[in-house]
Amino acid sequence: MLCVSLRFFANGSFLYNVGDAEHISKATVCRTVRKVCLALKRFLRIFVVFPGHKPLRVIREEFHRFAGFPNVFGCIDGTHIPIIAPSENEADYVNRRSIHSIYVQIICDAAHIITNVEAKWPGSVHDSRMFRESTLSNKLECGEIDGFLLGDRGYPCQPTLITPYPEPEPGHQQHFNVAHCRTRARVEMTIGLLKARFQCLRHLRVTPERACDIIAACVVLHNIAIIRGEQHPALQIQDPEEDPIHPADFQDGRVVRDILCRNFFSD
Repeated sequence: MLCVSLRFFANGSFLYNVGDAEHISKATVCRTVRKVCLALKRFLRIFVVFPGHKPLRVIREEFHRFAGFPNVFGCIDGTHIPIIAPSENEADYVNRRSIHSIYVQIICDAAHIITNVEAKWPGSVHDSRMFRESTLSNKLECGEIDGFLLGDRGYPCQPTLITPYPEPEPGHQQHFNVAHCRTRARVEMTIGLLKARFQCLRHLRVTPERACDIIAACVVLHNIAIIRGEQHPALQIQDPEEDPIHPADFQDGRVVRDILCRNFFSD
């Protein structure tokens, strides 16, 4: 049962192709993959832990080594997982590229371990709304964790979610943006590794609910692979998925960004 499901996750084949290869019916493959997904999903709280399995101090130090960006405990980004057109609320799942998808929010640490995942939103939802309505956003607003998330311009700059300068001035603002980009690249690499390791995420031919369960299962398996030190799959160059809609930055977010820029990236 587990081997059949792992074959589906890894190869991304049609379910009936997996069944033919294993000489079992498509219905049996569907039930098997469903059971394994739900079983793996129960391990989310064990293998997907925010801000991470390591002490917060260690997480910050590991991020700091990349480009000198201080007090970073995670990098955040969204990615689209294509699905077939659902029978209900079909238009909600059409993303800006006119593809039906689930939009997934991912946060990772410096070692490519996924520390938070939101796999439930239809493809038409924007980065900023997905983060704003997440349970994690409320925790950060309450000051439960000291430090910063790094995100792209699809998010508004906030005191705990720092984005790059939209039009950086020469000098310290450019230095800030370069360090921000080099550090935030970890989440782009993490998403790339997830999709390269689990080819099923190229296109899920199931309902949105089951697609979300498969995504959660793949995230659990991804973290297990990273923790075990499994060899990274070859990364494929993908088009950037940055949201073209750039929400307005929060005033207090701009203040925090300016303080960071002045204190750590001045000439």
